[in-house]
Amino acid sequence: MSDQPHPSLRDLLLARLAASGLDPAAQQLVAGLLPEVRARSAGRAGPLYLRSISAAGWRGIGPAATLDLEPGPGLTIVTGRNGSGKSSFAEAAEMVLTGDNFRWQDRTQIWKQGWRNLHDHTAPQVSVQLCLDGEGDGDGDRDGAGSGDPLTVRRTWHGDGLEDSRTVLQRPGGPEQDPRELIDAEDLSLYRPFLSYSELGAMINGRMTTLHDALAQILGLDLLSAADNEARARAKKLTDTVAGAGDLIRAVTAELSESDDPRAAEAVAALGGRRPDLDRLRELLGGQVATDGAELARLRRLASLEGPDPRAVAGAVARLREAAAVAEDARFTTAEDARQLIELLERAQDHRRRHPQSADCPVCGAEDRLDEGWSVRAREQVERLRREAAEAQTARTGLDAAARAVRDLVQPVPGWLQGDASPLARLWDEWAACRDVTDPRELADRIERVAATLADACRQQSEGAADRIAEQDGRWQPLALRLAECLRAAEATEAARPLVKQIKDVRAWLRKVTDELREERLRPFADQSQGIWKLLCERSSVSLGSIGLAGTATARKVVLDASVDTVDAPAFGVMSQGELHSLSLSLFLPRATHSDSPFGFLVIDDPVQSMDPEKVEGLARVLHFCSLRRQVVVFTHDTRLQAAIRQLRAPVTIMQVSRQTGSVVRVTRTDDPVSLALD
Repeated sequence: MSDQPHPSLRDLLLARLAASGLDPAAQQLVAGLLPEVRARSAGRAGPLYLRSISAAGWRGIGPAATLDLEPGPGLTIVTGRNGSGKSSFAEAAEMVLTGDNFRWQDRTQIWKQGWRNLHDHTAPQVSVQLCLDGEGDGDGDRDGAGSGDPLTVRRTWHGDGLEDSRTVLQRPGGPEQDPRELIDAEDLSLYRPFLSYSELGAMINGRMTTLHDALAQILGLDLLSAADNEARARAKKLTDTVAGAGDLIRAVTAELSESDDPRAAEAVAALGGRRPDLDRLRELLGGQVATDGAELARLRRLASLEGPDPRAVAGAVARLREAAAVAEDARFTTAEDARQLIELLERAQDHRRRHPQSADCPVCGAEDRLDEGWSVRAREQVERLRREAAEAQTARTGLDAAARAVRDLVQPVPGWLQGDASPLARLWDEWAACRDVTDPRELADRIERVAATLADACRQQSEGAADRIAEQDGRWQPLALRLAECLRAAEATEAARPLVKQIKDVRAWLRKVTDELREERLRPFADQSQGIWKLLCERSSVSLGSIGLAGTATARKVVLDASVDTVDAPAFGVMSQGELHSLSLSLFLPRATHSDSPFGFLVIDDPVQSMDPEKVEGLARVLHFCSLRRQVVVFTHDTRLQAAIRQLRAPVTIMQVSRQTGSVVRVTRTDDPVSLALD
């Protein structure tokens, strides 16, 4: 058998990823398809050997019974009639370590109903005692065997169902532990040390894909198959997403086409083409479309239209009229006239100061004298004129400000109403024309009249437009919900498209790596399988050639080259049942006895069935050869295997299992054939 170490398949794949040519995202996808490998148990001194198998209330075993074994390399044959309970020991060991029995896989529930013993109703339990090579004290009966304190793995049931169980690892004097601390699940999958008769037949009698997967698992390639299956499932989910989105878009487009809402037409246009316009759809659903149909756009503008504010207009007009009245009172004493008269009086005062001896007025002569009395009266008049000039200027400034405030309330015609022939547009034109009125009183009257009319018209138009929009939105809402569903589907499709291509690239790379690795890994095992076949079928006319695995997904198959008397023939078509079982053994043993396996034992149940005497002799040679380095425990009711082993003069331990009333099972060691015959 090959002694080359077998690296983790996941590590091999990850090491090849860097040179795969896949982009980083695809490499990350590959890593995600490969499950993390649980850390192996550290500090193991050597391979695990079976020290005993015990069962109670399990299958054909009622009261507790134990099959004691010699831990270490060697051959043990456990014999007994059909129904004696010997296979119950084999199934107990398989159940406690793997959590299942192959004979129940893919079977209906009725096959599992007999897991409880019919005669013993105590809580069922199964256990194995294990020891590690190198942990013993060296006093074992066989060289290389561990004989220290045993490690017990026990499964107990606390309910009526087969799944209502608990498994623990018990070290002497120590607390209960998780069995995975000792036995790794991946090891059990890669180096499965159990081979039952059911598994022996199923390996070659099932579908080609099942046989392919069984061999791939034996070779440790099931991870590749699982990764490809997962990638294929993800690709199908993505393509289903794309196809489903297309069907939904077609259905919703038909619904939208029956609506007279302008947004429905926009939505149909956005959904058309090779790919939907996602931005357009988002705008439609968000109500932000600028061109959502001329009529609907006009309604939305009308609904948001605001006319003159009556309260603001009333206040501004009142202030304008008040300012106009103040200005009217000051109209006879203008600021300019007052300033000119002030200037004249000040010149007369200046003249009097320069000609104090002459009191006659230079304009009026002696009729009006510029004496001291006149001077006092003149100064008083100047002060009065200055006040009147200031009041007139203030009134004018106030009137201008009030008129400007009124004109500022007048807004120009909205752009979308310009050039419109509607009454509203004409009314707004009249409102805008108010800015050109110069007379304050006329401005106040016109602003007041037009503002009231325009405000009322805007209110009526806005309320009517809002009602019409609400009516359309009520009909649009169900369509919008369907459109939102389309948008989500279209977004999922856009996200799926690059992933579909990415997975396609990943699957192509996985197929390439699968071809390389399975050829690389299969070669040494195929050579070993051919060697085992020759030992098992030394005198058979059927020769086994190369063994190969081909195809992926649903096209997985096993390629077995065989010939009959040097003539090529299909292996499964020319082999007898015994040869097919021999083929199964040839495929099982190389992997189970690989040097990387942590299991120092093999448990094989009923391998002799359907074998003729020559193949039984070949089986004896194969088992003896395996037992030189492995603990081999074979369960059989066929005494021919014992005879063949004795004929080889090979060392063997024979255990006899017998069953009495009430499912009481007894195990005795019987190495003497005479004593065995007498029993």
